Amino acid sequence: MSVRDIFDDDNRDIYRVRTHAAGPDGELPLTAEMLINRPSGDIFGMTMNAGMGWQPDELDRDSILLLSTLGGLRGEDGKPVALALHQGHYELDIQMKAAAETIKASKALPYAVYVSDPCDGRTQGTNGMFDSLPYRNDASMVMRRLIRSLPDARAVIGVATCDKGLPATMMALASQHDKATVLIPGGATLPARHGEDNGKVQTIGARFANGELSLRDARRAGCQACASSGGGCQFLGTAGTSQVVAEGLGLAIPHSALAPSGEPVWQEIARASARAALQLVKKGITTKDILTDKAIENAMMVHAAFGGSTNLLLHIPAIAHQAGCHLPTVEDWIRINKQVPRLVSVLPNGPVYHPTVNAFMAGGVPEVMLHLRDLGLLHEDVMTVTGNTLKENLDWWQHSERRQIFKDLLRQQEQVEPDDVIMSPQQAAARGLTSTITFPVGNIAPEGSVIKSTAIDASVINEAGIYYHKGAAKVYLSEKAAIYDIKHEKINAGDILVIIGAGPSGTGMEETYQVTSALKHLSYGKHVSLITDARFSGVSTGACIGHVGPEALAGGAIGKLRTGDIIEIRIDCKQLQGEVNFLGTGLDEKPLSREEATVVLNTRDIHPDLMPDPDLPDDTRLWAMLQAVSGGTWTGCIYDVNKINQALQQCIKKS
Repeated sequence: MSVRDIFDDDNRDIYRVRTHAAGPDGELPLTAEMLINRPSGDIFGMTMNAGMGWQPDELDRDSILLLSTLGGLRGEDGKPVALALHQGHYELDIQMKAAAETIKASKALPYAVYVSDPCDGRTQGTNGMFDSLPYRNDASMVMRRLIRSLPDARAVIGVATCDKGLPATMMALASQHDKATVLIPGGATLPARHGEDNGKVQTIGARFANGELSLRDARRAGCQACASSGGGCQFLGTAGTSQVVAEGLGLAIPHSALAPSGEPVWQEIARASARAALQLVKKGITTKDILTDKAIENAMMVHAAFGGSTNLLLHIPAIAHQAGCHLPTVEDWIRINKQVPRLVSVLPNGPVYHPTVNAFMAGGVPEVMLHLRDLGLLHEDVMTVTGNTLKENLDWWQHSERRQIFKDLLRQQEQVEPDDVIMSPQQAAARGLTSTITFPVGNIAPEGSVIKSTAIDASVINEAGIYYHKGAAKVYLSEKAAIYDIKHEKINAGDILVIIGAGPSGTGMEETYQVTSALKHLSYGKHVSLITDARFSGVSTGACIGHVGPEALAGGAIGKLRTGDIIEIRIDCKQLQGEVNFLGTGLDEKPLSREEATVVLNTRDIHPDLMPDPDLPDDTRLWAMLQAVSGGTWTGCIYDVNKINQALQQCIKKS
């Protein structure tokens, strides 16, 4: 190929070129006082706005910034001109436009900026997953810089949908203590009438490899899972959980999470959110009035009641950090999960696998909060983005026409009873729903670990609510090695898989959903346990213990395990207590006591082959160092600038 092949010399239109043009008509609405006292940036900003075509005499109005994770390019017919990384950000321009038009009609000045986001589903099993969690901190930082780049913005409206972009947006909004902020959730993808959900369809490779799915069925299933071009996945993974948490915080308007993407109600949510932001400006209500310690606790309660993703254990503390609130501790999570029953029956937890759109139709977050209010658990005096307290919002919802109509539509269109999706505490208990999260400890996890105990298959839990598994470990130094053995039928019922070196220092704390999803959808998978210092996708279920601390590459005990070691797991799904312990090698002449086994484990060397993934990007290595100094995973993988500065100063003094 030569340079001539690059240029289209036959296109003569390129030579019809202007080198000057008339400037915009009209005049800027400047006064002598503005010219003397306003920064030059304010004035030049008006000049650029006029150049973009905005009516000049409208330019001295309140500025409202729309901040979105939009990705892809849509044509006028909605078809892609350029593909997005995922549906969750593909249609957000529709919500952005609806909000912007509302702002303009209210005689304010809308601006729009974008920081797009990745898709954890697209990067599962690839090196792209090494950037997933670190992206959140970086994106939030860029978003904060963009917000500060419009100094006179009176309010900021975030528009986001998915696993990392939405937490990043909430972190950015939470940092705007003295501005009004509102979050517009991007909603949920419609489920296909005869298709698999977005979680199950990610297992077609493992099911085909194990002879549990034909090639033709795999091809068809892979094609038809998504019935709309926008929205987050149809299950209550990290995307859906982040949406309901945004409502729980009071940062999103009532009944906005999990709306069906592209539908009229989804667009109206954007318009209503814009109206809410304008009202907050008028009333002088800012983010610091909404995001308080009580609001953080309310969000944790909503998380527990929905049975949400364990990834929010990383995101809620990060939001609290940006808001200047108390960072939830493990003790706080245990307390709240013991108080709050799980009330919602959706994918992936069940017992009935409703798509999350059904939860929206059944009343969504405010419906769940009505039950929590009846239990006396909520802080009802908190302020929300409606400009009203949570109590006032719930009083409205309880008697609203909107509530009844959506419930009736669910009955008519899906033949689903709303109370079977969002249950009363009494009904949930009768159906066997247990509280959401347990934090196992033990000699393998002396600093703790996490399991979504409510999502362990009920058939492997005894009548007392105990999951018990004692068996030999199969230790892997990467998720790739573990999924290889699953696909080549080298894993059997009764095995305990251990993936080490997959924490922040090894892989950026990757998700291991390839493994957890395979175990969920393979016939023998419920009889296999997983222990790792990595994290899990929000759609993961089963006996999967993650966030093990310390991580292997920080000298954690999990990094000393070897294939053949005997491990004992005990999870009390009712009392929310658990242990994960090394009990010996299986070759010992006599069984070791737990105390003896702990001594053996602690005196072992780290696995000789343990090392960070050789393809770990420098960007992620830097993230891992900064978050470790700031408190690590149990404080949400944040950047605590004061702690980082102290650590650097100590290093300088020593040198």
